[in-house]
Amino acid sequence: MAKANGKSEVKSAELDLEHELPAGDGDNTSSGVTADRGNPSAAGQASGLEGELQRVKAERDSLVDRLARAQAEFENARRRASKEQQDFRDYATADAIKTLLPALDSFERALESGRSEGGDFRSGVELIYKQLQDGLAKLGVRPIPAKGEPFDPHYHEAIELVETTDVPDHEILEELQRGYKFKDRLLRPAMVKVAKNPG
Repeated sequence: MAKANGKSEVKSAELDLEHELPAGDGDNTSSGVTADRGNPSAAGQASGLEGELQRVKAERDSLVDRLARAQAEFENARRRASKEQQDFRDYATADAIKTLLPALDSFERALESGRSEGGDFRSGVELIYKQLQDGLAKLGVRPIPAKGEPFDPHYHEAIELVETTDVPDHEILEELQRGYKFKDRLLRPAMVKVAKNPG
């Protein structure tokens, strides 16, 4: 039967070639099993990606922290610069006001010496003096109270101690030159005579 027809042998050989399974690697495993054995390398890749993700997250957290610190430092620097500018303006204004104080003193002396004289001249000088005082008050300049006040070395400069029993000890008897404050800063202390009780 094998030789009766040569075509049957060829056909069976062709069928065998067409349906023949691919040769294995000698370990009786199918291709599906080989793919499953590839999973350890996929797990390695996954753990590598997880490590990379953790590294990127840590780097992101570090950068966010640095950004927050930089913003805080910038805000502090801006506040410091603003305060320094305000202090500079205040000091500049204080220096300008100090140059006006002698003129104010002269006005006060002129008004004291001409107290008995009346007339338009005196009222004009009083008006100028009041305008100058108002202008300085708007800038924040305030006279330091002296006469009748207790002596305060922060605001008063004692020129003379006068022994008396008429007033309490260390009370200011007389103001020789008016003192001034600019806002909370001392521009010039008041020159005063201070009472000293004997004994």
